[in-house]
Amino acid sequence: MKTIAVFCGSGTGKDPIYMNEARKLGQTLAAHGLDLVYGGAVVGCMGAVADAVLESGGKVIGVIPQKLVNVEIAHNHLTELHVVETMHERKALMAQYADGFIALPGGTGTLEEWFEVFTWAQLGYHNKPCALLNINQYYTPILSLFDHMVEQGFVKGAYKDLIVTDDDSARLIDKLKSYKAEYVHKWSASSVNG
Repeated sequence: MKTIAVFCGSGTGKDPIYMNEARKLGQTLAAHGLDLVYGGAVVGCMGAVADAVLESGGKVIGVIPQKLVNVEIAHNHLTELHVVETMHERKALMAQYADGFIALPGGTGTLEEWFEVFTWAQLGYHNKPCALLNINQYYTPILSLFDHMVEQGFVKGAYKDLIVTDDDSARLIDKLKSYKAEYVHKWSASSVNG
């Protein structure tokens, strides 16, 4: 494991814990010798995690669409900054660099990015760990939603088990490093032909 993609908000959130924990995650990544690939912005939790990696001597790769260079305010002091045309290109390049994925708290963009790579893992397109850093119980409602989806028969319990989660950066990184993917077939011949 060399590079971790982090999805997170370009905002700071209402509670200072989010920015503090974003910085802590950046420090933890660098301390473990892991590079960061992220959305390339200098603001909010995105900027906090990137700055912490850089200040700790780590490498940071940013990927930002041209349309968002001025909206999210591109970080011009990264190890590498890739300006791409579309969000699809942004996500594809981040996924290409990444050996694992972590979502810090964020908004709908953060959720969309994380759910996409998680769905790819569920379908067997990759075997990289997908993690939620559950700061301040931010992702507890999502985890409860997974329980509901399992209960209602739309998600297999084994898929929820693919989610790596913790509320502590160091423990989460340890879990990512020891992650062993197990692909679960969604359909069997008997369930399709049944």
